[in-house]
Amino acid sequence: MILHMETTRAEKIIVETIVNASLPKTWDAWTNPVVIVRWNAASDNWHTTRAENDLRPGGAFLSRMEAKDGSFGFDFIGIYDKVILNQLIEYTLADNRKVSVTFYDVGEFTKIIEIFEAETENPIELQKMGWQAILDNFKKHVEAKMMG
Repeated sequence: MILHMETTRAEKIIVETIVNASLPKTWDAWTNPVVIVRWNAASDNWHTTRAENDLRPGGAFLSRMEAKDGSFGFDFIGIYDKVILNQLIEYTLADNRKVSVTFYDVGEFTKIIEIFEAETENPIELQKMGWQAILDNFKKHVEAKMMG
């Protein structure tokens, strides 16, 4: 008797940006909890009220994301699987989805490519828009800091 196990692979979604800042400055803004709370939101009516980050394989991170009107909030949490300084961050979210963030040094710029497994609650396009909005907010924050 042969048992056939059904495995479903989550669809992968890719978002990316190019930040007008050096790789070390970009990496620091991405990984420093003090800075994370300043950019980690998909829209102006959301914010991250608290961030914790133990950036090492087996280390955990937490970003408390809340609607500014107090109507809703959630903890975005996961465990790091792989960390290569200024190059790569891979982690597993609380719901077991995998995420990979790759940083590329492009001279005075840094290219970020984020690949994440889709969840099943929301349409793919909505998930992509949300993650891209956070990435765009990150880019805007880092570039404003560079200019200011």
